Amino acid sequence: MTVDAVSQNVPPATVTDPADPAARSDWHALPHEEVAGRLGVTATGLSAGEAQLRLERHGPNALPETPGRHPLLRFLAQFNSALIYFLLAGATAALILGHGVDAGVIIAVVLINALVGFVQEGKAEQALRAIRNMISPHANVLRDSRRISVEARDLVPGDIVLLEAGDRVPADTRLIRARGMLIDEAILTGESVAAAKREEPAPAEAALGDRHSMAFSGTTVAAGQGAGIVVSTGPHTQIGRIGRLIAEVEPLATPLLRQVDAFARRFTWTAIIGALVLFLFAVAARDYGWTDALMAVVALAVGVVPEGLPAVITITLAIGVRRMARRNAVIRRLPAVETLGATSVICSDKTGTLTRNEMTARRLIVPMPAGPAAIEVSGTGYSPEGELSWPRPGAPSEAAQDLLRCGLLCNDAHLHNEAGVWRVEGDPMEGALVSLAVKAGLSPALERGAWARRDEIPFDAAYRFMASLHQGPQGEAVIFVKGAPEEVLALCPAPGEGWNDAIAQAAAEGERVLGFAMKRLAEAPARLGFDDVRQGFVFLGLVGFIDPPRPEAVAAIAECRTAGIGVKMITGDHGATAGAIARQLGLAEEPVVVTGAEVDAASDEDLVGIAARTSVFARTSPENKLRIVRALQSTGAVVAMTGDGVNDAPSLKQADVGIAMGRKGTEAAKQAAEVVLLDDNFASIVAAVKEGRTVYDNIRKMIAWTLPTNGGEVLAVIAAIIVGSIMPMSPAQILWINLILTVTLGLALAFEPTEPGIMDRPPRAAGAALLSRFMLWRVIFVSVLFMLAAFAMFALSMARGQGVEMARTIVVNTIVVMEIFYLFNVRFLHMSSITWRGALGTPAVLLALAAVVAGQFAFTYLPMMQEIFDTRPVAFLDGVMIVGVGVLLMIVLEVEKALLRRLGVFSAEEM
Repeated sequence: MTVDAVSQNVPPATVTDPADPAARSDWHALPHEEVAGRLGVTATGLSAGEAQLRLERHGPNALPETPGRHPLLRFLAQFNSALIYFLLAGATAALILGHGVDAGVIIAVVLINALVGFVQEGKAEQALRAIRNMISPHANVLRDSRRISVEARDLVPGDIVLLEAGDRVPADTRLIRARGMLIDEAILTGESVAAAKREEPAPAEAALGDRHSMAFSGTTVAAGQGAGIVVSTGPHTQIGRIGRLIAEVEPLATPLLRQVDAFARRFTWTAIIGALVLFLFAVAARDYGWTDALMAVVALAVGVVPEGLPAVITITLAIGVRRMARRNAVIRRLPAVETLGATSVICSDKTGTLTRNEMTARRLIVPMPAGPAAIEVSGTGYSPEGELSWPRPGAPSEAAQDLLRCGLLCNDAHLHNEAGVWRVEGDPMEGALVSLAVKAGLSPALERGAWARRDEIPFDAAYRFMASLHQGPQGEAVIFVKGAPEEVLALCPAPGEGWNDAIAQAAAEGERVLGFAMKRLAEAPARLGFDDVRQGFVFLGLVGFIDPPRPEAVAAIAECRTAGIGVKMITGDHGATAGAIARQLGLAEEPVVVTGAEVDAASDEDLVGIAARTSVFARTSPENKLRIVRALQSTGAVVAMTGDGVNDAPSLKQADVGIAMGRKGTEAAKQAAEVVLLDDNFASIVAAVKEGRTVYDNIRKMIAWTLPTNGGEVLAVIAAIIVGSIMPMSPAQILWINLILTVTLGLALAFEPTEPGIMDRPPRAAGAALLSRFMLWRVIFVSVLFMLAAFAMFALSMARGQGVEMARTIVVNTIVVMEIFYLFNVRFLHMSSITWRGALGTPAVLLALAAVVAGQFAFTYLPMMQEIFDTRPVAFLDGVMIVGVGVLLMIVLEVEKALLRRLGVFSAEEM
């Protein structure tokens, strides 16, 4: 682009002291002559001295670096939680008993959790850094009548920037010249089709994606060339505003972490108070010595603290990460696994997530004697598989054949089959036209060979059509035109009636529409000029295009409805297009569509109701998305948000779980999200939600299985002190039970498969307690059964004169066997466990069972273990009796489960 060409568009305005560009947001609505005057721009560009003064006044064209906390302080902050204190208390109890292995495991878990938190806490800073890297490093500008290249950070308001295809726009720019200019703004608007740019002002109320007179920082020039006046730099650009939004979003604790933290606080205080009361009672009421009382309290502490629970929760989440990776969902932050399972609303982008991101010609509308007639086209994507359903039996109309040929020849795109996948080289809509021609039986190679192109007029936003000159197989000359329907219709003297209605109907159904025309010439001109395309064309008809919904997304949305999960489309696309796609997806029979402008006009209070009843948000800005997510969260919803562009980063960070697209997603979106989808597919989100529910189920099963063990041990210790009896287990034996069971059977629950009907349940409430009423009942009921069994077996053994050591050995084996049978019961919280599937178990359960049995045989019969734990060998008949207690426990719990379901004591959500 020449300097003279640019200078012609800059008026000899009177240079004024430029106003602060940050104070204006309507540059797109002003004539570029007025913009030049307000910013003091002349045809020669800024002088070097003036540019330096403005750089000092406005600062560099870069996003500000936010100071972070010192790494040591960030690391130490990871230990400031009730859960960590709770774990350290357990480690201290283990050390008091000289059990260094348990203490080491607990401390290792604390350190691992701290390191994970330390690494992940910098997520916002990483997202901001990724956005900073999207600003172009260099820019071509006009200064002192010369074209020069400068560092992008040195750009200032008033600079004249020169843009060409392939350039990244270095700052927000009001265009003063645009020639065939298309800019890919997907990172800001989510639009998959490049936006056409032109010089005239846009309406003041235009959404970001409709500001055709602006080029925004970080976007890419896809075609054409142009120039513009820089109006905003650094933090005042659209991408800078997004950076500020990200920095302002406070990180949210996940539902599981909130539940665990609340549980740990209550549990810790209860344990401390209980231990103190028990100590005083033992000393004052039962005449225990200080040492004996202290050992009893230590036994209580060891029994009450589930040392391995946090480690097994972490492992369960890690297993969920692996399972989700197989479903094309990569988890960047461990707790996001469980948060997905709690999701009650999914806010999804449209293009590429709910749709294929492949334009498809859906129908032709051709002139017939009775008026425009529609020809339906089957098939999806760029694959040329499908057929055309002609309006009536017999040969297609001549106009239809001419339209197909026009779409194929007035076209620069090519289709390629790469390993069975059809890809388009060129414009997506032109690629769809090539696929359409093949479906109709035309060969692109043969047609383009027979109808040689002699010249063309490329598409330009100024006139909104493309024209091409061809010489046919008989030597005839033909001009084909395709473009905006209203522009093409204007070239045709008698197009016929009904076309405006056909265009409106197609637009209402969410289709993008192109018009086609042709003109036969007596002789081909040497060059194709605008005089040749002003009139005299025959209108061939219309083609409606759509980005078709993914079939698997339709099924996934139906599954979401069954699971009680709301789905909302938040897109930068137009309302009519988004609403039509929403109907096809089954979001709602008559989806409510709200635009970004309406969101802007609503107060925060009103937006809560709007967000709840709306299915589609169209033409949304980053601020709109952020407010919508916050409005939904204010109702207690757990919100998952998908996105791929920089414009999505703030709302991805705000959401309870942000989901970025792996294929088309920007690095800023991925850094702000907890989950990255490898296939950009909505169905993968629903599959991940299903896995998340499985993970949470398994965590609940693990807690429901672990706490009664500890509860039974604690009740046994308390009962022994109250009645003044010998303790049925020593502290070391209690630690053995906790250790052998947690690292085997407890871990096996992490591998449990998904229970049938898991997606038929509604989402659990975000504020639900970790222990539901049913879970609390289960912990108390089973703990009491464990205590009674322990005392009964202890008393029976003592009555038979077997001695304290043998009685304690029988009690330990009884508790372990009861835990084995209880595991098979708790594997199915929502159905009977007495089934073939329940009896056979999983490979993980069977391996854990084998490990426990081997461990218990060593504990009971190995001389070295007998010396450490003061155990005795158990006779065969005593062993049979111990197994019988386990069977009896299984029967009692299955009867209890069936009665509770039949009586409806607890809701389905609680169970």
